[in-house]
Amino acid sequence: MQRVEPVNMKELLKVYFIAGRNNCLQQPEKVLIEAIKGGITLFQFREKGKGALEGKDKTDFARRLLSICRAHGIPFIVNDDVNLALSIDADGVHIGQDDGSAEEVRSRIGDKILGVSAHSEEEVRHAIESGADYVGIGPIFSTKTKEDANPARGTPLIKELRLKGYAIPIVGIGGITSVNARSVIEAGADGVSVITAISRAENPEEAARELKNTVLLRGGTTI
Repeated sequence: MQRVEPVNMKELLKVYFIAGRNNCLQQPEKVLIEAIKGGITLFQFREKGKGALEGKDKTDFARRLLSICRAHGIPFIVNDDVNLALSIDADGVHIGQDDGSAEEVRSRIGDKILGVSAHSEEEVRHAIESGADYVGIGPIFSTKTKEDANPARGTPLIKELRLKGYAIPIVGIGGITSVNARSVIEAGADGVSVITAISRAENPEEAARELKNTVLLRGGTTI
């Protein structure tokens, strides 16, 4: 399978779908295919939480989802697990502040995509210095997806970063839906990342389409 080459990181962040088996109401492969049809621009594999797959089962699951992404030209990012990302030749890795050194991850993954979660200007600056391709800012709104999530922070940090001239691509994270997504974009983010807004929707394709329309201000038009 050919690795997807990112052309424009800001465009790839528009509708960033994150999911693992535990997040989906339906079969994960089906949810991902429908989400792609609906217009997601990037996918992150995040297999964590109670009952999460491990070892070969996790790798095999990741490969199945990677195959779907490759078939549709959607870049595939792995959450936290650098070894897994390298073993399946994923398109990149996303790490949090507690997931190790961004410099070390960059040195290991070469020119693959590197995303870093950040909660302050200092963390953003360090991510940039470490070679991050984008930063995830959040949680913007309250979320129950991560049991250890920080309190919701709203969009002030995104606005501050843009006012100070930071040009690094930014994606908003946490509690984002089609109802509130536009406020994140208006604050200066290039895109929004979601889990449950798509993974737990009865119709993931329509949920992804509605989210993308909101981000792109297309109202009721069809993508």
